[in-house]
Amino acid sequence: MTDSVNTPGGDGGEAVVSAFDAVGADYLFCSSGSEWAPVWEALARRHRDGEPAPEYLDLTHETVAVGMATGYGLVRRRPQGVLLHAAPGLLQGSMAVHGALLAGVPMVVTSSESATYGDAPGHDPGGQWYRNLSIVGGPHGVAQPFTKWSTEAASVHTLPTMITRAAELAWRAPAGPAYLNIPLEILLEDWDGREAKPVVAPGSTHSSPEEVDPVAQMIREARNPVIVTETVGREAGGFEALVAFAEAWSIPVVEPDSAVCGNFPRTHPLHAGSDIGPWMDTADLILLVNCRAPFYPPSRRPSTARIVVIDEVPQRPHVVYQVLYADRYLEGNVANTLRQLAKRAKDLDGPAVAERRAAQEARFAAEQTAIEQAEAKAARAEGVDPVLIAATLRALLHGSNGIVVDETITHSRVVKRHLRTSDPDSYFYVQGGLGQGIAVALGVKLAARERPVVLTIGDGAFAYNPVIPSYDAGRTYGLPLLIVVFNNRVYKSMNLNHRRFYPEGAAAETGEWLGTDLHRLPRLAAFAEPFGMHTETVDTPGALTPALERALKAVAEGTTAVVDVLVTR
Repeated sequence: MTDSVNTPGGDGGEAVVSAFDAVGADYLFCSSGSEWAPVWEALARRHRDGEPAPEYLDLTHETVAVGMATGYGLVRRRPQGVLLHAAPGLLQGSMAVHGALLAGVPMVVTSSESATYGDAPGHDPGGQWYRNLSIVGGPHGVAQPFTKWSTEAASVHTLPTMITRAAELAWRAPAGPAYLNIPLEILLEDWDGREAKPVVAPGSTHSSPEEVDPVAQMIREARNPVIVTETVGREAGGFEALVAFAEAWSIPVVEPDSAVCGNFPRTHPLHAGSDIGPWMDTADLILLVNCRAPFYPPSRRPSTARIVVIDEVPQRPHVVYQVLYADRYLEGNVANTLRQLAKRAKDLDGPAVAERRAAQEARFAAEQTAIEQAEAKAARAEGVDPVLIAATLRALLHGSNGIVVDETITHSRVVKRHLRTSDPDSYFYVQGGLGQGIAVALGVKLAARERPVVLTIGDGAFAYNPVIPSYDAGRTYGLPLLIVVFNNRVYKSMNLNHRRFYPEGAAAETGEWLGTDLHRLPRLAAFAEPFGMHTETVDTPGALTPALERALKAVAEGTTAVVDVLVTR
């Protein structure tokens, strides 16, 4: 096989760039692979000729590419493009793609394969595709379990519309990643220039009055209703609509530990914490608002409560086992449904509403007292308690419109409880496996450059992250973060499980706890030093606030800051 010369700007690479421009993608997040030369050439030509194209980000790890697209999509809620390398690159990025699926973030993920293996005229794809990069069933077979939709683009002439179709599917509820395998031969094939029609935003669905009215009556008749939500805050207008709905009916709101974002102000008197347990036997109506897995174990059913599920797609197709115990569904656009219900908050039983409002305000006041006591205790401790970090961050971020991305495990409840975020898009919890937090935070920063972005992360999660490629991306594209490491020198979650499963086992007897010790890791902040980033290591309470103040000053001046805090638990 010999190479042939393509018409400049007229091959599959141009078709890809044209299609992502039609999608309205702001960025192409690329972890480089040899198949993307046609796309690079198309971008170079467009840049030379002053033609429009998505901004291209050159990234050095697949998790960074996908994670940044996830973070960006969490804020902007519009599909972006992700370019990975063949099947191995897809496999490397698969954890982050699955995380995007769980987080409900739309994106179009692409990679390639060879269809000819060098045995056809025209461009030589290279022997690596024959020897190393191919996989039985193709990469689209690999991607199927962790994407919404996965297929192969079999012709350059249908390629642009295949990409826009993937974006359309990714954008619709439940939003998530779609995957397209684009063989290298298709990328190199001459294209006839037929562009895809620009993609428009999805239309909205509405629950009918005939569906909403009976639910409003159920709420009107309930004496002790409660709202439980995991993800309404990720829907456009969902945070504000939930506040209006809860206030109109005076219904407490529980955000369980499984919440993936901020859904309701934690400073609001109707915020009822993260534990649904107290309501399981006392509530007479449970309103599950964008809540995929409210009960654990799944067989744990409320004693007497009727259950209304308010969710555009309540039965998640990617969830293996899901139990909701629904008595009624409202499956229109969630923000719209909540607004409709808020308008129906009329003819209420005044004394009953006042009674439940007073009871919730008493619970809220008790929780605030407990928080203050926990923070006072942490301030008196000899070492740095995790509560002190979260409380200090809350004070320093006050009024800054900051965003917190969280990839802690054993400290996640502390972070949520003591940061007390109160605004839309101010808190996100990383979904899927550990090791994506820095990339997701970078993507959030890319989408909200004017806002300070803080990543809270455990030392174990930090070790899973592709730290060097992440720092490279942050420095290259001017995305300063404050990274705060909750460093207890142990995989605490794993250790707790060992102790829980074998409380009187051999390890408890001998002290031989395997698989969990992280004392051998070097100073974590030091990894940032070669990149010229600000670093701090804190091991005393008195040093914490000054260190975080210096770090936030560095971030405001455009430099990522890493504060490694040695915590007591």
